[in-house]
Order: sequence, then C-alpha cells, then structure tokens
Amino acid sequence: MSALQTVSSLIYLVSAVCYVLGVHLMRSPKTARKGNGLSAVGMFLAVITIIVNVIIEKRITPTGWIVLILGLAFGIGYGVIKARKVPMTDVPQLVSLFNAVGGGAAAVIGIFDYLLKGDGASLNLAFSLPVWLDVIIGGITFSGSLIATGKLSGHVPGKPITFPGARLVNIVVVIAILASAWLMMGMETNVWYVVLALAMSLIFGLLMTLPIGGADMPVVVSLLNAFTGLAVAFAGFVINNQVLIIAGALVGASGTILTLQMAEAMNRSVANILAGGFGTGDSDSGSAAADVPVDVKETSADDIGLQLAYAHSVMIVPGYGLAAAQAQHEVAELAKLLGDAGINVNYAIHPVAGRMPGHMNVLLADVNVPYDQMKQLDDANPMFESTDVSLVIGANDVTNPLAREKGNEISGMPILDVDKSKSVVVIKRSMSTGYAGIQNPLFSADNTQMFFSDAKKGLQDIVASTKQYLDD
Repeated sequence: MSALQTVSSLIYLVSAVCYVLGVHLMRSPKTARKGNGLSAVGMFLAVITIIVNVIIEKRITPTGWIVLILGLAFGIGYGVIKARKVPMTDVPQLVSLFNAVGGGAAAVIGIFDYLLKGDGASLNLAFSLPVWLDVIIGGITFSGSLIATGKLSGHVPGKPITFPGARLVNIVVVIAILASAWLMMGMETNVWYVVLALAMSLIFGLLMTLPIGGADMPVVVSLLNAFTGLAVAFAGFVINNQVLIIAGALVGASGTILTLQMAEAMNRSVANILAGGFGTGDSDSGSAAADVPVDVKETSADDIGLQLAYAHSVMIVPGYGLAAAQAQHEVAELAKLLGDAGINVNYAIHPVAGRMPGHMNVLLADVNVPYDQMKQLDDANPMFESTDVSLVIGANDVTNPLAREKGNEISGMPILDVDKSKSVVVIKRSMSTGYAGIQNPLFSADNTQMFFSDAKKGLQDIVASTKQYLDD
C-alpha cells in the first residue's frame, strides 16, 4: 500500500468515526445539532481526500474538472440557500427531496461504472451484483422520494392514488426488474440492460409511493431515507470506496430502525404501509365523516386565557396544524409567559406528529423551547392526569381515544392521553377529521372546549388574553 493510500485510509477512518458519533448525537434534540455538524465535518474530510487523490494520481481530464467544479458549486450553493431559506414547515419535503438526490446520484455512479466497461465486456458477480442493486435501489428512491415530496408539499394529492390494473402492472414491473438482474449479472454488458433496470426501478418507485396516503408519509420518508443509504453503500462497493460503504450502511441501518419505530408508533406494519390505502390525504374539508354531527362546547380566547392564568400545570400538544400555520413563535411566547408566572409548562410530542420523524422537536427547538420541556409519548402520558389544562393545537388522530377501541382505522395506535386531563382546549380551524378519516370523540368530551381558529391568530389572541389576567 502506498503512502497516499495509507493516509487516505486513515482519513476515511476519521470520517467514519465522525459519522458514527454524529448519528449517536442525533438521538437527542439537545445534541442533534452537534451530531449534524460532526457528520458534516466527516463528509468534508472524505470529499477533500477524494479530490486530492484525483489530483495526485491525475485521473481527471480538463473537461472532468469543469464538470466537477460546476457540480460542486451548484450543489453547495443550492443546498446552502435552500436549507437557510426553507420554512420549518417545509423541512419534511426538503428532506425527501434530498433523499431523491442521494438515491439518484448513487444510481448514476452504478450506471457510469457499468457503461465504462464497454459493450460486450464480461463482468464478475462481485461487481455486477452491487451495480444492479445500486441502480435498482437508487432508481426506486429517486422517483419514490419525488412523489413523497409532491405529497408533502401539496403538488401531488395526499390521498392514495390508484388505478385499475395496478397490481398487474406491479407484477409486470417486478418481473422486468428480475429479468434485468439476470441480464446484468449473467450476460455480457449491454447498455439496454442497465436502461431496463433503471426504467423499471423508476416506475416501481412511482407505483410504490402513489398509493400511500398522507398519514403514512412520516414512515415513507424514513423508509426512503434508508433506501438512500443502501444505494450509497452499494455505490461504494461499485467504486471500492470505503467511506461511501460506511456512510451508506449507517444511513441505511439508522433509517431502517427509525422506520420500524415510526410504524410501531402508528400500530402499523411496514408491509401494510407499502400496500397503501391508509388515510384520506390532505383535504381541507375532511372526509364524509367530518359531516357527522358532533356536540361540542365552543370557547373564546378570553375564556382560555382565564383558564391558563389560573392553572398550575399546562400541557401543550402540538400537531401539524401548528406547523402549517407557522405558529411556533406564538406558542413559545405563550409558554414563556406562563412559565414566568410560575406555571409548569410542558409539551407532549407524538412520534408521528407532523410530516416526518422529529418534525415537532425541530420546530420547537427553532424557537428556543427548552429541551427538557419536550416530553415524548411515554413520558407525557403519565403526566396528563395531573395536568390542569391541555392545549391541543392542530392535532387530531394522535389524540383520538378511539385508538383504545377495536374495529376502526386507528385501533391499537399509541396516542397521547389528552382526554385524561382536567380540562382540554382544542384549537382547530374546523371539525374536519384527521388523515384516518374518522371523527375524534375527544372534541365532544365533557372536559373539552373547542376554539375554532387558525393556530397563529388564535394563539395571538390567547397570549393577549392571558397577559391581561396575569397582570390583574
């Protein structure tokens, strides 16, 4: 091994350590930012090492340098600008878009190295298998993530999208994917073999994601993130790059674990989610179930302010309605106002609240909500019985007591036990249902009052009212 290879291997090892420690730090909201930064340092070291190797070994042409520099400039520029400007409510679709880019880039590596061998070349299994897996998984991730991005952003309907004969088309596509495996691994190289693999993988990604409803998007984003990691790992095997193998394997493993945890939090198997058909999608008016008459007690911002001002403990339950209204600043202002008055304030966060894993944590951390106030499901539920007021903001299915009963769409789903609070105030724009398409009996419970308002405007009014009573 040359000195250059030795130094490169050592730097790759340092990069891998940065990735491992970074993933470990991302387990907690308190250290997630440090973990993200440490992982970025590891990737920076790996990229610089690869560029230095290319320069020393003179493995790139002038045209190649132009493409490389332009690619780096565009990627860095777009990534920095997009990440800095994106609203916190749009982070899930940005993550999904980055998943698509990662999977697509990995697939391109496999395609390029396959074509580099030239038509008619014989390939061994150690090379052709990773290439095929790289192209297939990368292609599925690319098209699937684009559809997920569209569903999250509203450009693609959030409801399950199916068509007659979909199962037959799926079967044909799977057979074609298996045929591409036999052609790419058992035959001499041919450009049309890899074209077949890529085309079928892109179609399969579309067919896999379109039938999945909006309620399952957090799980889908996590699953596609795991696919991205696997594609990158196989790309590392294709070009014999250790750092890609390690980074991809970490992302694939952590994404898989997170996917299973998210599915468990929804009391759903990943197989059922991929089968599609769950949820009613992003409809402002809700499903037909929203028209079922429900006896509710309406309240006002003035009454809510009075309750909060004289409470000893308050639990804030954020949902996607909070994120959609971009009301995180108002809710943080209200919590600080109550905290300064000596009232105990916490946040109950369901694992699938929002549009991606950790969405609510990130949203609240962005407005400097103390990490120790963010209570996850298992920590929050024992606290509700001693909570004076639970303020539910735009959450629906994750607080629905019907989950404790059998025979409905959310049976067995772990929920936040909001109904056990002494008093519950729900801020919603209307009586529309959540993604499960069923009514929430919490809204008509004896201890519940409904405040129909946009979350941002409603919280502003509540803050003003609460200030008045605290001053008095």
